Amino acid sequence: MNNKDILKRLDEGFVLGDGGYIVELEQRGYVVTGAFTPEISLIYPSAVRELHFEMKLAGCEVLQVMAFYGSREKLNTTGYGDKVFEINSAATNIAKEVAGDELFVAGDLSTTWVWDKDDNKNDSLVADMFDEQINAQKGVDFVIGELFFSLGEALICLDRIKKTSGVPSMITMSYRANNMSDDGFTAAECARQLNKAGCDIVGINCMNDPEHMYPLIKEMRSSFDGYFAAQPVAYRCTDEVPWFTGQPGFPDKLEPFHINRFELGEFAIKAKDMGVNYIGGCCGCKATHMREMAKALGKYEDKSNWVKTGSAMSETEYSKNVRDSQ
Repeated sequence: MNNKDILKRLDEGFVLGDGGYIVELEQRGYVVTGAFTPEISLIYPSAVRELHFEMKLAGCEVLQVMAFYGSREKLNTTGYGDKVFEINSAATNIAKEVAGDELFVAGDLSTTWVWDKDDNKNDSLVADMFDEQINAQKGVDFVIGELFFSLGEALICLDRIKKTSGVPSMITMSYRANNMSDDGFTAAECARQLNKAGCDIVGINCMNDPEHMYPLIKEMRSSFDGYFAAQPVAYRCTDEVPWFTGQPGFPDKLEPFHINRFELGEFAIKAKDMGVNYIGGCCGCKATHMREMAKALGKYEDKSNWVKTGSAMSETEYSKNVRDSQ
């Protein structure tokens, strides 16, 4: 990729982000169930590298640094609070290595779990933690701040990206039961305020499956002019509980709720038609889901050398011939 300017690339057309990392790596046995902290980037770098390669092969155009929940206070919960720089730096270097000149690399920040909507005493602590991560994630093309349930914390993250990173910003909100932020703002109000504050890409990620994200996309997309991002989970939600962490299988019995790859392909097309500029996936979105999204969006190149002779030289061809003859 000759041009690593994400905003110029978005101006030329929509971009396909990557899929989910933290839950996938938990299911592979590398991440602490429930805590979901990213020390894996330091202690099992080959696992992160492999998943990045899978996303790249699937047709993704962005690799997101595997530093989700990589802030100091969150890492303290698993004994890695003194390794913030090492973990964030290692995660960044792995993503940059796999991306090469072909893909964008996005830094990653996320909700800290210490911001208090009723008391601003922790605002400076939250800002310092974001700066700590940003300073460790050197050389990224843009920074994503994700999984913000409160607009107030999202705005602090945006402020630190703008003042500390020197690269474009993307902030994505997340919603549970009532499509309101935890500090009392509608999805539309969140989008407008983030855009007004100078966020380059405003969006929504995680929590909702495609079906329950569509109304939020419509509400947020229609509330402002600018680039918009949407990244759903690949776990089935219900009208009664429209967020996946509220399902009885969360955090470690999610497989029965998994959505197939073709539904994510359908999401990609519908999201594009709804005006989404940055289309990606979140928890549960494996490389197979992302490949189907890339195919749906015309961003996947099949490099297979398989020559089909007409006669059955595989079970795939044999079964197809049988079905066609019935």
